[in-house]
This record gives sequence, C-alpha cells and structure tokens, in this order.
Amino acid sequence: MKNRPIVLFIAALLMGATACTAQPEVNPQNEKKNPHYSHTDKAPVKVSNAEWKKILIPEAYSIMRLKGTERAGTGPYVHNPKSGTYYCAACGNALFSSATKFDSHTGWPSFFQSLPGNSVAKVKDADGFRDEIECARCGGHLGHVFDDGPKPTGLRYCMNGYALMFEEGK
Repeated sequence: MKNRPIVLFIAALLMGATACTAQPEVNPQNEKKNPHYSHTDKAPVKVSNAEWKKILIPEAYSIMRLKGTERAGTGPYVHNPKSGTYYCAACGNALFSSATKFDSHTGWPSFFQSLPGNSVAKVKDADGFRDEIECARCGGHLGHVFDDGPKPTGLRYCMNGYALMFEEGK
C-alpha cells in the first residue's frame, strides 16, 4: 500500500497523455443556434462580421472573417482518419470528401480536390502570390491551395481545421 500514491500518479499521467493524443471534437460555432448553417440551402449567405462574431468561436472567427491562420498542428482534423464529409464551419456548405484527404505533413488538414460544383472559390491572396480558398456560399476564408499535391490533381488544399466541420459517413 506504500506504493499506491505512485501507482495513482502514473495512472493519471497515462490517462492525461491518452487524452492529449485523441482527435479533438470541435464545434467552431458558439452554443447559440446558427441560422445560416445548412447542408441543403445553396443560397449565398451575406452576414456582417459583427453577426459572425456572435456565432463563431474566436478561433473560427479569426480565421474565417479576418483571414487568420491557426498554428500548424493546433487545429482539429489534421489526423482525422474517419470517412465522411468536411463542411464550412460557418454556413454548412459541403467542401471536401475524406476520400481526397491526405497527410501533407504540414500540420493542417490537406485535400487534393474539393467537392464538385459550387463548394469553394479561389481568389488571389492579398500578398499577390498565393491563391486563397474561400467557401463559395458564405465567403469565409478556409486556407490556401498550392500546386505541390499528389496525383491525380497535383493540388494541395491546405485548410484551417477551425474553418471546417466534419460529419462521419457522408
């Protein structure tokens, strides 16, 4: 019984380490219901940044409305092995299939192709060199696209995890 505190301490450390390596479950929206989030509505969403600030958590707002970037390896979905669909965290527009996701070793979720149709829009970044990717429905900043990806497209859509929502099996 003398070693019991040490055994409990080691068990607590192991449980903490396991919790740290688990894929985070993130909801980029605040607890308030988002009236603009829909997987079926394809109408453009025109909402002020002030309204988005009330709906999105700070990380998602900074990325999607202020064109920020999460630090490599800190956002959700980098190592998500599940099959499903990735949606815009702000409006619910379908963006990417897990079938096109690959490990780019960059620290951000990466895809070699977006979903067909009106899922993403490519615009010149403010720096004039990169191509920014926005949600085609709400205009939210998602990340950038580069031409160093795998076949068949040769593209790497480097997305911010906080700009995405994932639903398994779709």
